Amino acid sequence: MKNNMLPFIILCVVVSIPVAFALLFSSQAMLNFVFFWPFMMSVLWIGGGCYFWFHRERHWKWGDDLAPPQLKGNPLISILIPCYNEEQNVRETIRAAMSQRYENIEVIAINDGSSDKTAEKLDELVQEYPKLRVIHLAENQGKAVALKAGAAAARSDLLVCIDGDALLDRDAAVFMAAPLLANPRVGAVTGNPRIRTRSTLIGRIQVGEFSSIIGLIKRTQRVYGQVFTVSGVIAAFRRRALSDVGYWSDDMITEDIDISWKLQLKHWSVFYEPRALCWILMPETLRGLWKQRLRWAQGGAEVFLANISRLWRWQYRRMWLLFLEFCLSTAWAFTYVISVIVFTIGLFWPLPEGLHIYTLFPPAMAGLVLCLMCLIQFTVSLMIERRYEKNLASTLFWIIWFPIIYWMLSLFTTLVSFTRVMLNSRRTRARWESPDRGIARR
Repeated sequence: MKNNMLPFIILCVVVSIPVAFALLFSSQAMLNFVFFWPFMMSVLWIGGGCYFWFHRERHWKWGDDLAPPQLKGNPLISILIPCYNEEQNVRETIRAAMSQRYENIEVIAINDGSSDKTAEKLDELVQEYPKLRVIHLAENQGKAVALKAGAAAARSDLLVCIDGDALLDRDAAVFMAAPLLANPRVGAVTGNPRIRTRSTLIGRIQVGEFSSIIGLIKRTQRVYGQVFTVSGVIAAFRRRALSDVGYWSDDMITEDIDISWKLQLKHWSVFYEPRALCWILMPETLRGLWKQRLRWAQGGAEVFLANISRLWRWQYRRMWLLFLEFCLSTAWAFTYVISVIVFTIGLFWPLPEGLHIYTLFPPAMAGLVLCLMCLIQFTVSLMIERRYEKNLASTLFWIIWFPIIYWMLSLFTTLVSFTRVMLNSRRTRARWESPDRGIARR
């Protein structure tokens, strides 16, 4: 069998699974999976988040005057900031990076062939900050290449990587470096992004999403040992671990998901550090949100396709839970759309009793259980996350819209991205695009 047939076969298998499930059992069994998969994931996230908090976070002291952790030997930390068309944001990003309370740092900004005035802004900032170095790439090569250029120029083995529009908390760098120094097999540490853009409903919903979903997911994945992806906007790496896996791939649309899997498949650990705060800009329009989440979903599908042939080996068994979660989430999306198709066909043509779908709405008790679980999830996340952000409860009021938007967005981005990747598996160098960074900032 030729390798170029594998993606098409995978797509056919994924599409046929819900149909086979309905034929072997019943359409009601298929609907139960559609209705209760989000419920099962909520239970898992709540349990994992509570376990992480009980065994780790509850012991941490927290407050405005809390001194940062002391790093043995006072090692140098290199902060890498790849930039593409960031003339409006790069000054405050550099200022925040330079404001770390840990003093032994260097900041390296990589201008990846920007077409605006980013280069001029960076050259001006070099005059203001002696610890800042700037690398100019002649043309746009993509974030992965920019990061590799910064890593090559860095003088430290500890690399903290942030986006060109992100604002580091004053102790973020040292919090991320601490696990790398304490654990020699830790290859990366992912931080805790917080949303700055919240002037629209889309922006406010994402505040709740990062608190009640993404934060709990990261904690849960860390509990069972592997993390699906470090945060692309704030992550720290051990240079030796990056060298071991060949650094970032320049042909993957999401370099953060790819590097996370490359490291863990080489048996490097990825930690989650919620105290490493970073304030980020996010889309505040449906179009911008769709483009962003479609890119994320496509990145996951690319990593799935790149690694599926070797993931079955016993030596990679620690990744099986992540692999299973991705497979079931993808199957859920296709099961949902096939349920809609079967329901529509049943409106016009008679179907066997076992296949007929009478309604796409969940039973009354199922809907009540899902709403209750959603409320519990938000309450748990609020109790855990309130130490990291003030007035979080007022923002979470808008989270009542979250289940509809999150799961529907996940559904459609999975359908589009997975199909796109499987039908066109050829990869080219991933270039930058200027994203939607919101309308107003916090």
